[in-house]
Amino acid sequence: MPLDPQIKAILDQAASSGAPPLNTLTPHKARLAFRAMLESFTDTPPMVAKCEDHAIPGPEGEIGLRIYTPEGKGPFPALMFFHGGGWVLGDLDTHDALCRALTREARCVTVSVDYRLAPEHKFPAAAEDCYAASQWAARNRTAIGASSAPLAVSGDSAGGNLAAALCLMARDRGDLRIGYQLLMYPALDASLKTGSMSEFAEGYLLTRADMVWFWNHYLRTEEDRSNPYACPVAATDLRGLPPATVITAEYDPLRDEGETYAKRLREAQVRVVARRYDGMTHGFMSMAPFVDKGRKAIEEAAANLRAAFKG
Repeated sequence: MPLDPQIKAILDQAASSGAPPLNTLTPHKARLAFRAMLESFTDTPPMVAKCEDHAIPGPEGEIGLRIYTPEGKGPFPALMFFHGGGWVLGDLDTHDALCRALTREARCVTVSVDYRLAPEHKFPAAAEDCYAASQWAARNRTAIGASSAPLAVSGDSAGGNLAAALCLMARDRGDLRIGYQLLMYPALDASLKTGSMSEFAEGYLLTRADMVWFWNHYLRTEEDRSNPYACPVAATDLRGLPPATVITAEYDPLRDEGETYAKRLREAQVRVVARRYDGMTHGFMSMAPFVDKGRKAIEEAAANLRAAFKG
C-alpha cells in the first residue's frame, strides 16, 4: 500500500522542519529532541483512575516506576511496559500517553519502567532493570492492585526488544512467570541485514543510520550481537515462551525482524498473533491522536491482552 495520508503528512512536516538526524546528536541532545517529537504527537492524555510514581531497589541503584490503575473495581491483571527509544532515549513521560491508553483499553494495571539508558549503562543494564522491576511487581501484587494472573510484558521498539528478552530470561532462570508478550515493532536483530532495513533505510522517521547509532551505544562488544538477551533473534530455541502479539508497520526498517521472530515463535509452537499495519511507519502507535491506524492498533492490542488475561 502507499503511505497512509496521515503518516505522509507527519513525514512531510518532519522533512520540512530541518531538524538534524538523531544519529548526528549527542545522547543528551537526542533525548531532548525525542521528547519534543513525542510531545508533538500528544493530545489530551487518556484518563485513568490513578497514576503514581514509585522508586524500587534495582541491581545498581533505584529504578523509577510509574503505575497506572484503570477505572473500576480491582484487582486487575498487570502489564509491565518498557518504553522505546533505542535504549538511549525515552523515559516515563515520553510514553505516558501510550501507557494510559493501554491501561484504559486493556483494563489492567500498567507498570512503566524507567530503566537505565545507554551509553552510560550498556547491555545488560536495561534488561536487568526490567527483570528486577517485573520481579518486584510479581511480589507486590496486592500493593499495586494486581490480580494473581501471570504478568504480561510489553514494549515498543527497543522496549519490544526488552520485553522479548525478558521472556527468554524468565524461561531460562525459572523464577518469574510471564503469561503474555506484546511486542510493538520490536528491535530484535543487530545484524541490520533484513530486506526492510535496506528498503526503508531513509525517509521513514527511523533510519538505518539511527539503528547503527542505537546498537553501538547499547552493546558492549561484538559478542553481544549473538547474545539472545540483547538480540532475541539470536536465540536458537524459542520453545516454552509465552503467547505473543507482534505488531509491525509496513514502512518500518524493523518490520522484517519482527515478522521473522513471530514466524519462529510459531514454529516453536508458541501461539502468536502477528499483525502488519499497512501504510504505517515505525512508532505509529505513539501517534494515535493523529493517526487512525495508531488508535486501531492500540484497540486491537488491548483486545488481545484482555483475551490473554482471561486465560
